[in-house]
Amino acid sequence: MPTQDQEKRGRNFDEVALGYTKEQAIEEAKRCLGCKKPECIKGCPVEIEIPAFIELVKERDFLVAIRKVKEKNSLPAICGRVCPQETQCEELCVLGRKDEPVAIGRLERFVADYEMENSSQPIDYSPQSINGKKIAVIGSGPAGLTAAADLAKLGYGVVIFEGLHDTGGVLRYGIPEFRLPKWIVDREVDYIRDLGVKIEVNVVVGRTLTIDELFKDGYAAIFIGTGAGLPYFMGIPGENLNGVYSANEFLTRCNLMKAYLFPEYDTPIKIGKRVAVVGGGNVAMDSARVALRLGAEEVYIIYRRGHKEMPARKEEIRHAEEEGIIFKILTNPTKIIGDEKGWVRGVECLRMELGEPDESGRRRPVAILGSEFVMEIETIIIAIGQGPNPLLLQTMPSLGLTQKGNIVADPEGRTSMERVYAGGDIVTGTATVISAMGAGKQAARAIHKDIEAS
Repeated sequence: MPTQDQEKRGRNFDEVALGYTKEQAIEEAKRCLGCKKPECIKGCPVEIEIPAFIELVKERDFLVAIRKVKEKNSLPAICGRVCPQETQCEELCVLGRKDEPVAIGRLERFVADYEMENSSQPIDYSPQSINGKKIAVIGSGPAGLTAAADLAKLGYGVVIFEGLHDTGGVLRYGIPEFRLPKWIVDREVDYIRDLGVKIEVNVVVGRTLTIDELFKDGYAAIFIGTGAGLPYFMGIPGENLNGVYSANEFLTRCNLMKAYLFPEYDTPIKIGKRVAVVGGGNVAMDSARVALRLGAEEVYIIYRRGHKEMPARKEEIRHAEEEGIIFKILTNPTKIIGDEKGWVRGVECLRMELGEPDESGRRRPVAILGSEFVMEIETIIIAIGQGPNPLLLQTMPSLGLTQKGNIVADPEGRTSMERVYAGGDIVTGTATVISAMGAGKQAARAIHKDIEAS
């Protein structure tokens, strides 16, 4: 796929991946074998009929193709940009055994973008009938939006309650503009509103109103999709110094509060000339690439394992490397060093080597004794994961939780509380957008099944 010039993009927030032209999309679609028993569908958490929509692209029926996608996926323009297709649908593509798999995600993005640019009369996706029953969805991230859309299509009156002042959850606050432009999020959310879903922002369920109040107000079921917004820290000396950010705060300031447009938007963010990001996932890549665009002269990724073990998408790692991000692999921070005024001035690290595999299946990092060294750093961003925000869960003592504070739910989203369902990162811990969407879809199906049976 064409991309913005790597020499220029590291200093602007314009989208990096530019998308297929019609001709490129058709040529790529022609590569699909149209398997009678398509394995790719098995790798799609939202069950898109992949060969069917690709065949329509091949035939130039782009608007019919997006209609086929939207039968299963309510956020196609988002999924086509940020979902790890290479480890899901594309990983199971037959062509991938000897060659490159069909670029399913890029084709999904193409048809979604084509609809936005070329459909003068929006397709009516509204449900054929309304059943008169109300469902509450808590959180407007990918899990909540998907559950809401699927339930609306089934005829339910759905209201999403969002604690922030804008919609999208991690899609809005976590993923940078150059990877997911926010006008795309706006358009996808508008589509879900067009299905009849109502969205109330600035409502913190657990504080503004409670679960019990929702049930008293006549909601037949409640879906919790509040994600994982509580940042983890390393627990090393110096993490309270000025110039230390959690990736959650850093990206929220930049994306949701638009610090990258300061002073047009009144949200300043201070970074130094030398920035270090601790972690090896997509959030770490996003943080590093944002820091570069905010003016940092040198940006480092500090990761305690090797390149092979990094959980980030290969595409995101490649883009970071192309933009000049410096990777310090097999390196683990042990202490953040500050000056007399309490500002970060460096980070002490240990060199690591890889031992035997741990419970994650990756080789365990082992410290090399006596290998300490100091990097001169003015800003450090901790991107080692997030956990569930306890605000809502503290008000629900009968809700079953794991030791880490995540909600215990069965594969279809049922929790220990009757008529309360949950899915996405609030259940699994930090995962992918598409896995959260899959959980929202499963929960919507379970809600409908249970209401029908009651």
